[in-house]
Amino acid sequence: MTLSLAVHAFLGLGAVLVVGAASQARAEQSLKSKLQSAAERRIFFGHQSVGLNLLEGMQQLAKREGVSLRIVEARPPGVDAGTLAHAAMEENGDPLKKLRSFKRAFTSGAAAGADLAFLKFCYVDITADTDVSALFAAYRTTMAEVQAASPGTTFLHVTAPLQSVEGGIRGRLKRVLGRPLGGTAHNARREEFNELLRREYEGKAPLFDLARVESTRPDGSFETAPWNGREVRALVPAYTEDGGHLNGEGQLRAAEALVSVIASPGRPAPTATR
Repeated sequence: MTLSLAVHAFLGLGAVLVVGAASQARAEQSLKSKLQSAAERRIFFGHQSVGLNLLEGMQQLAKREGVSLRIVEARPPGVDAGTLAHAAMEENGDPLKKLRSFKRAFTSGAAAGADLAFLKFCYVDITADTDVSALFAAYRTTMAEVQAASPGTTFLHVTAPLQSVEGGIRGRLKRVLGRPLGGTAHNARREEFNELLRREYEGKAPLFDLARVESTRPDGSFETAPWNGREVRALVPAYTEDGGHLNGEGQLRAAEALVSVIASPGRPAPTATR
């Protein structure tokens, strides 16, 4: 290679590196700006343990990006400016009670003043025995009621989280034999609920598709298991240690997706400081 060609090649490589660094900087700034938008909100979040995983992920992202994100337990008289107030919804395994608990957060004043609010069910709330149609009808009614009582609040909807399915030697053997994997029946019911949620709210209200995030592998493909002639999504094993809760990687992936929804166009404008 001549000296001239070598110089041009070096300069070309330098340009690629500069463009790559600039692209990475824009991506990082984008996440930071989204976190800053989230930090300006008055947010109420009703949840249980997977919700704590999401909050932990948000805190880690905020720390990494140098954003001050105020997360506190919700209590009357309501949500302060620049605050994400959260509360445990009673109780795991009883989604109807969680709906009543979410509604009570508004009547009690704990969620008062929130410009964005959302409830997240846990994976134990929806199992193979759940009457999905009845549960979704109750969810839709509750959300309509709280929306009517709190017209200044935007309600964000969250798909139900999934569990990982049976793996290891037994799981591989069952796949070969065409037998259902442990946990798939529960995930099938959860995805029935999630599909109703998507059809009802997607494109009409903010929607955080937690189940989609949980079932999407790092390479973009989906974690699924066969069930009654179709594939049902499942929690990616790399995102969990116990089959249901999110580990460090799962927390960051889910939290970043949630932040993007909170900061998406059309979000409510920050309200005045108390």
